[in-house]
Amino acid sequence: MDFRTQVIVSGASSRLSADALLLLLVGQSLPAGLDEPLAKAVNEAIAQGDFSLKPGKLAYLRQVAGVKTPRVAVVSVRDDSAKALKAAAAAGLGLLKGLGVKHLAVQISGLTAVGAAHAEALAGAAGDAVYLYRSTKPSAPPPPVLAKISLLLASKAEAQAADEGLARGAAINEGVALARELGNRPGNHCTPTMLAAESRKMARASGLKIEVLDRKQIEALGMGSFLAVAQGSDEPPRFIVMHYQGAVKSSAPLVLVGKGITFDSGGISLKPGGEMDEMKFDMGGAASVIGTMRAVAQLKPKLNLIGVIAACENLPSGRALKPGDVVTSLSGQTIEVLNTDAEGRLILCDALTYVERFKPAAVVDIATLTGACVVALGAVRSGMFSPDDSLAAELLAAGDAALDTCWRMPVDDEYDEGLKSNFADMANIAGRAGGAVTAAMFLKRFTANLRWAHLDIAGTAWKSGAAKGSTGRPVGLLTHWVMAQAQAQAQAK
Repeated sequence: MDFRTQVIVSGASSRLSADALLLLLVGQSLPAGLDEPLAKAVNEAIAQGDFSLKPGKLAYLRQVAGVKTPRVAVVSVRDDSAKALKAAAAAGLGLLKGLGVKHLAVQISGLTAVGAAHAEALAGAAGDAVYLYRSTKPSAPPPPVLAKISLLLASKAEAQAADEGLARGAAINEGVALARELGNRPGNHCTPTMLAAESRKMARASGLKIEVLDRKQIEALGMGSFLAVAQGSDEPPRFIVMHYQGAVKSSAPLVLVGKGITFDSGGISLKPGGEMDEMKFDMGGAASVIGTMRAVAQLKPKLNLIGVIAACENLPSGRALKPGDVVTSLSGQTIEVLNTDAEGRLILCDALTYVERFKPAAVVDIATLTGACVVALGAVRSGMFSPDDSLAAELLAAGDAALDTCWRMPVDDEYDEGLKSNFADMANIAGRAGGAVTAAMFLKRFTANLRWAHLDIAGTAWKSGAAKGSTGRPVGLLTHWVMAQAQAQAQAK
């Protein structure tokens, strides 16, 4: 993000010099303590029917008498939650869009105290507002010129928490923007090679160690399942390993594993043509790992984190994987491929086996894995699967804190029955029913030695329709989880 954030303790927001003031009002009555010129202007807007203190109502006020800032956007906030504040801030920023605002002042009135979560939500709304994809669209409008946001607080007591929230929000913004940028790139731009190059660029800029394995190195490891997916494409596969070290080397790392299918045609089990262009987003899991590593490197928690990405294309050709083929995974288990469009699990299973060498404290894989998860949960919550109750609880809490929510799905042993095969240790798909669950059960077969969770982000990694584009999710969830684990480790010492 190109804008910076700061906290200003000011008793009189009307005297602050900025290009615009965003006034967020919490409650069904005008909060006490609001500067007299602002209170008068808001009451006049209410009297004239231009504004009301009802959730979602907003107004744009120009050249308010006694207020130094020339533009004032007023928004009524539904309640005192960070979620409501983020929605209101997004609406207010929409009012100011295109007005050339470089310095935005923000005042939140009606809260008992502005907390870290409120400040982070404000930063997140601003990050969403200023992101603009331009890489392959030179005709896009100029990006917003917002350079500074000043959060106005009434007392120094709130400043420390607000500073913490703004800093976390700024780091997550950077990670989300990077993930969105990678996800939005077309498949002929964002190839596995380019994804590796962008990972290397980010790692070097952030002080991370990185290793990128090519096809020969992947073959030498024995990743037969991953390579089987890659064999139909002329684009070479890449296996990316990034290391953030914030603790002693002997400290067990957390590991994130991302699905990096940079374009998914379905292979020989070809997808329908409609909306197939959106399969450039099938590397959303990989993008979220890269974005999270970027955010964590900025926040510098005292723990170790490893990001692993298996990247390739899934295309039909004379060399492509065929339905009925049997492949041998890195674990030694064999897989009958009944559907080549169930390819994400074929690359993830080898990546999950690979990360055992790190003796991780916990592993989370992230993948745009199944359409069935979209049917189950839509675009609101990511699907989360784990046999570990404590890890599941950690991820649910992180999602709630980040406003990047997930929902726990079942991993009962009975769901595994459909993966039986007459010709291999397992099939790569079961029946249609419970498809998101059976996909997770497939991955579970490769995690016997891991404390593991799986995030299916097929419904949340991108939007379709007029707002088509990558969302950058679940960078927020993952970053909050990592930071919470760092705090827990510090408290345990």
